[in-house]
Amino acid sequence: MAVKYLKKAEKTAATGEDDVRAIVADMLKDIEQGGEETCIAYTRKFDNWHGDIVVSQEDIDAAAAKVPEQLKKDIQFAYERVRDFAQAQLDSLSEFETELSPGLFAGQRLIPMQAAGCYVPGGRYSHIASAIMSVTTAKVAGVDHVIACSPPGREGGIHPAILYTLSLCGADTILNLGGVQGIAAMAFGQFTGHPADILVGPGNQFVAEAKRQLYGRVGIDMFAGPSEVMVIADANADPELVAVDLVGQAEHGPNSPAWLLTDSEDLAEKVIKRLPELIAELPELNSQSAEAAWRDYGEVILVDTKEEAVKVSDEYASEHLEVHAEDLDWWLQNLRNYGSLFLGEETNVAFGDKTSGPNHILPTKGAAKYTGGLSAGKFIKVVTYQRSTKEASKDVAQVTARISRLEGMEAHAKTGDARLAKYFPDEQFNLQPE
Repeated sequence: MAVKYLKKAEKTAATGEDDVRAIVADMLKDIEQGGEETCIAYTRKFDNWHGDIVVSQEDIDAAAAKVPEQLKKDIQFAYERVRDFAQAQLDSLSEFETELSPGLFAGQRLIPMQAAGCYVPGGRYSHIASAIMSVTTAKVAGVDHVIACSPPGREGGIHPAILYTLSLCGADTILNLGGVQGIAAMAFGQFTGHPADILVGPGNQFVAEAKRQLYGRVGIDMFAGPSEVMVIADANADPELVAVDLVGQAEHGPNSPAWLLTDSEDLAEKVIKRLPELIAELPELNSQSAEAAWRDYGEVILVDTKEEAVKVSDEYASEHLEVHAEDLDWWLQNLRNYGSLFLGEETNVAFGDKTSGPNHILPTKGAAKYTGGLSAGKFIKVVTYQRSTKEASKDVAQVTARISRLEGMEAHAKTGDARLAKYFPDEQFNLQPE
């Protein structure tokens, strides 16, 4: 396989994880043992927040008054597309019952979770879109109680636009909490009395680690790391658009990987030249993040064929995957591992992140090899049931008894024996394995 790196990353997504694990483990233990007062102490320490934890309707109304009308219209635009896409996902799922043999029926039900915790980042950026993606999808799925939390600002609590959005999307309870303490409070049911059955939403490495450590006790949307993008581009791609889209992802943070995969060395060189120029044009904080991300995590990979590109892309299993190449249907049919796919230069990660409809809460760090992004189905349990006539249970009971005895599980076997003895007392059965 002819694969050549014009630029290779110096760091990986696992860099620095050990220290984070220890800090998060201690905090989760403290908050669970210390209760709400410990949680409050952490938010005072890290966010300097001394106000109410549970956001009141009065605060929500005050926030709405601060949001400009055009922004409200834009939020509504994004909300409607995310809601409608989530509804289409829900409609694609179905309950059923089937008769496996005469008199033996089995089926599945779709049961929404009772409580969901939605984390909405609010540090350097006001993540309005994350509020839409998580809360809207949970409500469409039918979750009984949706809890949302977001870091409070030092003066006025949750950013007004985030607070307005959370209310619009249907959050039942909103908490002025961020970081590990926000995740812990939702998991333990603090301030709400509704322990979350599932925790969803993006966040920094501490938030992601808190969700990881709580997984099993509660569900999570996915194991998440820094946001990442891969752009597949052929010789006909526009190097300016490719470069802009890579920088758009690197801006997320100093550890956000941006990868270019191409069969054109000429395009690769143009993108490599243009990237630092675009980064330099950003505001200072954004520029610092993008510069570090591109320096430490950015890669440019050359391949000879489309098939090689697919193989490399599937190995990376990127969170976001853009294709700037001819024959988009071919790429759609052949690419397998990605969080969300953006076909053609007319769409991009920024569109998907903010407004176009499919969810932007997506798997990172290779998790796209086994899971997709947040969807209506993530908030729904697919559970099964079965029922049977007495006559239909005859064969099932005999086979169960023989297999159970072969496995050495005598009590299991006797459940079959007992039913045969009750339902068919006048018949003889071979209940021993051969």
